[in-house]
Amino acid sequence: MTEFPGQEGDQPDPEELRRIWEEMLKQGFDPEALAAAGGFDGSAESLQRLFENIKGAFLIPNPPTDGSGVNWQAAAHQAKELAKQGAQIIDEDERKKINDAYGIANLWLNEATDISELGVEAKLLSRTLWVDDALPLFRVLAEPVADRMNRSLGEAIQQQLPEEFAASLKGASEIMRSAGAMMFAMQLGRALGSLSKEALTGTEIGLPIYQEQRPAFVIQNLTEFIKSLDLGPDEDQAYIYVMLRELAHIRLFKHSKWLRDKVVAQIREYASGISFDTSRMEELSEHFDPQNPSELQAALESGAFLAERSPSQQIALNIIETNLALIEGWVDAVTAEAAKRLPKSEAVREAIRRKRATGGPAEQTFQTLVGLELRPKRMREASRLWQIIGEAVGNEKRDALWDHPDFLPTAVDIDNPEKFVAKVKSDLGIGDAMDQALRDLLGDV
Repeated sequence: MTEFPGQEGDQPDPEELRRIWEEMLKQGFDPEALAAAGGFDGSAESLQRLFENIKGAFLIPNPPTDGSGVNWQAAAHQAKELAKQGAQIIDEDERKKINDAYGIANLWLNEATDISELGVEAKLLSRTLWVDDALPLFRVLAEPVADRMNRSLGEAIQQQLPEEFAASLKGASEIMRSAGAMMFAMQLGRALGSLSKEALTGTEIGLPIYQEQRPAFVIQNLTEFIKSLDLGPDEDQAYIYVMLRELAHIRLFKHSKWLRDKVVAQIREYASGISFDTSRMEELSEHFDPQNPSELQAALESGAFLAERSPSQQIALNIIETNLALIEGWVDAVTAEAAKRLPKSEAVREAIRRKRATGGPAEQTFQTLVGLELRPKRMREASRLWQIIGEAVGNEKRDALWDHPDFLPTAVDIDNPEKFVAKVKSDLGIGDAMDQALRDLLGDV
């Protein structure tokens, strides 16, 4: 058995305790080593004090109190460090291109939607500022999964303890939970930091990062994306198109004040019901080595801990995907109509559609951590539905469907757009009889 040095005084050195704990984990919780580690005298008080000190060694100072156990300060720090890599100073010419395109987009969008114009300027972001502004939303989305995962990790290691020590060493599960929470924070930080290099706007994942609904653009990423399109002297058209999309998003969420909170609540409810593969967790916790956490990190990234969805979870997921598709589809249809003056609009539209449909590695990591994909899978079908509705009843009545969640199309309606349009026309008193009377009148003329 390895000999462990004792600690003098009432406050053992956290780094030394961390090293001791790592050694003990590798040896299987030797009770003699535990006693020697911190002057354990057999009392419950000394055991609790020892585990509190060890737990503190795993956490960055000022841990959160939201219940998830995740240190969001650590996640933010990790994200911003990654965001700084490759960051460039944006010259005034790029800012001018955005501001000019923004003004044109606002005017053109008025012709494509009845939803009123915004009375706020766009926010131009660096990558690190995007991290700061986006973290509150990502935190809200990730908390339920983090909490459930960390509790499951703690329970998994508790079940691995020998029966005779299970009661006295129950604090070990808290250590495992703390380690899992820290790794979750690091993974989320890496995902956000990488996503900060991919995000073009403040609605990159389909939801606005700002509760107060404000358009935003990540200047460096937007510039790099547009240059990658190789439009040459027509680059200004791409700027206008991206402005149109962002403004359409924000107008929609500003108009439907309930929309953002409703979708966020649905995602959180779905995430709070996620189940984990406890057998996989128990297998991993049995051989967990804090000095080599790569296996736990890989399991987090791959989603290996996630159990199969229950039928109720699948229903909840379908509802979320439908709502995201309706949002993205409306934005796509309105933007395409507003951009009809741009010769290159279809090329830019397809490039953005591909980007939106696939996402990058950072986004895929975030999807694994949250437990669902935030990319709308049925955006093209939803876009066609909104286009048909607009052609049938006009933009004003089309956009009025966003006045209340009960008015919105369903997944079935996306599959049967003509049937839904007929229902809308009937509700508005624009039925077949009126259409026939109009045709008869025109025929007589």
